[in-house]
Amino acid sequence: QVQVEESGGGSVQAGGSLRLTCSASGLTLNSYCKAWFRQVAGKEREGVASLNHDGTATVADSVKGRFTISQDNTKNSLFLQMDSLKPEDTGTYYCVMFPWVGYCHSPGHWGQGTQVTVSS
Repeated sequence: QVQVEESGGGSVQAGGSLRLTCSASGLTLNSYCKAWFRQVAGKEREGVASLNHDGTATVADSVKGRFTISQDNTKNSLFLQMDSLKPEDTGTYYCVMFPWVGYCHSPGHWGQGTQVTVSS
């Protein structure tokens, strides 16, 4: 059984930082494409950052230079380091694991989300 759980969300002032953690069980990280999505009020769900099975990292233009995605195989965890946070980053952040089968296979395994609130 595959389980995915996010943690590390909270409330910070603009310009502050947060580090989100995604703990996974029942899978090997390197056999999955990994990603963070977020749901911001008034906007459609959007991809924030991804880490392919081969270690290739990608971040959305809206967070480039501020967010970093990484993993720890020993802890079987995925991380999202968020720096220079802005009020528009406020939303619910989700961790997703997509099985690698020659491509990243949807719909994957989703966590329940963790709330991030950035105040002006």
